[in-house]
Order: sequence, then structure tokens, then C-alpha cells
Amino acid sequence: MRVHVVSDVHGNAEALARAGEGADALVVLGDLIDFVDYTHHGRGILGRLFGAEKVKVFADLRRAGDREATIAYSRELWGSLDDPAALIDEAIREQYAELFTAMAAPTYATPGNVDAPALWPEFTDGGIQMLDGDVAKIGGLRFGFVGGSLRPAGAPRRTSSAWTPYLRPHDEFADAVAGLGQIDVLCSHIPPDLPELTYDVVTKRAEAGAPSLREAIEREQPRWSLFGHVHQPLVARKRHGRTECCNTGHFKLHERPFVLRW
Repeated sequence: MRVHVVSDVHGNAEALARAGEGADALVVLGDLIDFVDYTHHGRGILGRLFGAEKVKVFADLRRAGDREATIAYSRELWGSLDDPAALIDEAIREQYAELFTAMAAPTYATPGNVDAPALWPEFTDGGIQMLDGDVAKIGGLRFGFVGGSLRPAGAPRRTSSAWTPYLRPHDEFADAVAGLGQIDVLCSHIPPDLPELTYDVVTKRAEAGAPSLREAIEREQPRWSLFGHVHQPLVARKRHGRTECCNTGHFKLHERPFVLRW
């Protein structure tokens, strides 16, 4: 059995159309949307709405880690639009129409934090399954899927923003992981909270990692834990107990699927 796994597609539909070539199945671990392109500022949804110059300012603030200035500048940008939510919704639907069409069948997909999972049922047909807190049997193995990322502790759920990422309370995320039961392959967008796997060497900070994923690995000892989210990890693979933990790579940039064989 040969399964190709991708994560952090961020709008690269052309490469996604090739990702399933030679595989028995394709697994997609989220972040389909190209919201902010930190390399080519004129691309992505923000580039489309505000232009490259303004997106560069936003990107520089994010890289500097100035949270308050970033929030203030974001509010200024969104406040300049008459109906930002409608414009974002339109842009997301356009990207999803292209991205889901590019997926080979059968595809098993879970959303990332830069996704709008409420829209997925409009596009997941014809051999594409959306899985979040669900188990699918692929080639005789049980694959468990949990999507999204973690909402920072103490942060309220945003209901008035033009764009709300898929962030989940820790207890909700943990319940979804626990509900998978005994699995052979643990599939998530974010990594387990092991320091080597969460640290990004370019941004020089730890990204979100889930304690519940680490606990599931220690409890269930699956063959593999597969994830993305951290674009430039300190290490891409680490064995934790009997489990091989693998960052499947920043697919938008590298355009190579992670290959799983058994």
C-alpha cells in the first residue's frame, strides 16, 4: 500500500493535482487556503484585497512579533473595506473550488487552522472525505484524524472578525483525539507538543503543539503520527516510544508529498 500525505498546501492547486500520482490514496492535513503569502505579498487573499505594499507591512509586523501593532494594523485594513466578510468568503470559495477539484480520489482530508471547515461539505464529494474526529480504514490500517489548531489559553472566541481561523479550545481538541480510540496512524494538522517538533527555526518560536496528541501517542502507540503546521521545523522526524512522528512538509513550497508505505 502506498499513501501520499500533504499539509500546508496554501493555494498551490497545481502541485496538489500531482500529489496523488502513483499512490493508492491521498491524505491532506489541512491549511488549503492561501490567506497571507509571506514570500509573494501580492498573492493570497490579503494580497488580493489590499495589495503587496500593505501586506508587506503586515508581514513585517508579524515577523517582528509585535502583537499589539499587528492587531491594530489588521483592524485598520479590515476597517477600510465595506464588507470584508463577504469578500473573504468569495475568495475562499474560489480557492476551494480549484483546490478540491485538484485532489485525486480517494482523498482523506482534515482542515487546518487556515481553513473554513464549515464550507468543506460544499466541495467534498466524488471520492473526497472530510474527517475531523473520525477514523477511516485505509489499506487495512485505522487512520484517525483531528483538524484545526489550539486556541491560546485565555483567548476568547472571535465572533466579529472578518476572518476567524479554525482554533479549538484545548478540551474540545482533546475530546476529539480521545474519541479516536485505538489507531494505527494519527493524522493531525498540528504536531504533538514535543519541543523539537514544534520549534520553527526561521520564525524562532514554538508553534502550537497539542498535549493530547502526545498523550494519545504514549497511550495508543500508533505506528505513525503525521502532521504539518510548522513550516521550518527543528527536526522533521522524531521517534516517541514506538511511534514515528513525521512532519510531512510545507507542501506549498516544496511540492513533494510525504510517502507512506506498508
